[in-house]
Amino acid sequence: MSKTEDFLTSKQEAEIVEAIRIAEENTSGEIRVHIEEKSEKPPIERATEVFNTLKMYETEARNGVLFYVDVSNHKFAIIGDEGINKVVPADFWECTKDIVITNFALKKNKKALVEGIKRAGEQLKKYFPYQSDDTNELSNEISKG
Repeated sequence: MSKTEDFLTSKQEAEIVEAIRIAEENTSGEIRVHIEEKSEKPPIERATEVFNTLKMYETEARNGVLFYVDVSNHKFAIIGDEGINKVVPADFWECTKDIVITNFALKKNKKALVEGIKRAGEQLKKYFPYQSDDTNELSNEISKG
């Protein structure tokens, strides 16, 4: 079994997908999680590559958010698309990152992502409130590399 498979059980993955669905009920923002075994690149650089590979920029308001996890190197990054970055304060993601990193350090991988997703959803709601005609533009499923 790979470290990626050990990182979360399938039940935990389902709970994370549900957390994304709930968070997206309050915002037009789109949240995804990507988990991979290992990358030699700095997490923010690799997260940017994954963001582009998953075509997360293909949202109308450019408000996609990616939670990126490098399991072997214990690295994490959270990035938002240009629509978000134009309107939010510079430290917008810091509180979310802190929640995630704290829980990862305690080996609470599912809690780390669920709490981070909830926090991101709350933050996004301020800038990108849910619209009645909103559609789910990106998959809520966890992607793996």
